[in-house]
Amino acid sequence: MKFDNPKSVIELAQKYQLKVIGNKEQLAFGINEIHKVTLGDITFVDVEKYYNKSLHSLASIIIINNEVDCPPGKTLLICEKPFEVYNDIVATERPLIPLTSQISSSALIHPEAIIEPGVVIGHHAVIGAGSHIQANVYIGEYTVIGNQVNIQAGTIIGTDAFYYKKTNGIYNKWRSCGRVIIHNDVEVGAGCTINKGVSGDTIIGQGTKIDCQVHIGHGVVVGKHCLFAAQVGIAGKTIIGDHVTLYGQVGVAQNLHIGSNVVVYAASGIGKDLETGKTYFGSPADEALIKFKEIAALKQLPEMIKRKLGN
Repeated sequence: MKFDNPKSVIELAQKYQLKVIGNKEQLAFGINEIHKVTLGDITFVDVEKYYNKSLHSLASIIIINNEVDCPPGKTLLICEKPFEVYNDIVATERPLIPLTSQISSSALIHPEAIIEPGVVIGHHAVIGAGSHIQANVYIGEYTVIGNQVNIQAGTIIGTDAFYYKKTNGIYNKWRSCGRVIIHNDVEVGAGCTINKGVSGDTIIGQGTKIDCQVHIGHGVVVGKHCLFAAQVGIAGKTIIGDHVTLYGQVGVAQNLHIGSNVVVYAASGIGKDLETGKTYFGSPADEALIKFKEIAALKQLPEMIKRKLGN
């Protein structure tokens, strides 16, 4: 998430009673989890094994629970509970504002868009020209929907990220400040759910077609002209290239990269990155030709055992 106005690290330090190490003139232009940081962002870390990754990320400001050497040009903000400070900054910049009307007055809806009865549109959502939002769709805050997008009945877009920090056996929810961005000419079937990002964006690329009852998790990035059949589930932060086909009931684990022009056959389970231009099958998924040979060999196993015992 980017701030509307830059934040001074000195102001943040004073507000949250933080010790400042490093560049005290630093300005924060946004706040992001470590997976999404860019130059000028705030992030946080409170587990020692992740210190190095955070300190050498693109983040300019790191909220951290121990005093360590500060990399050149960065700023460390020291406190006992970095997550609580991080989450409070997010909640302050993007407070939770309940809807009190079916369509928020701050939503921007193109006059050529079609909005059917029962549609709920959240604060600061944007809907482009020629888009058709069917009955009983929910579109959450800050969602951006392009031109000529068709969203079928009962779909839910822009729900909170399923993302928690576990501390002392208790799950603490992050305030989701990311968005969902749906590019032009996308179709989303009935009864789908698309989560917004924790701090970045969930993105559906131009021309992608999604069947009914598909779930897309927080921060997923889907390329152009993909095709997802019914009951596909894609876990958070996975990145999918262009022209990818996922047949029905394919499950994709979190934080993966799927190359462009990949095809995955139905009911497969993807637990590792997939190379560009290949066809996959099975659970765990592997190249389809290899998997089919394994299945054929497995079918012969009982007879092989029988012959062996017979000898």
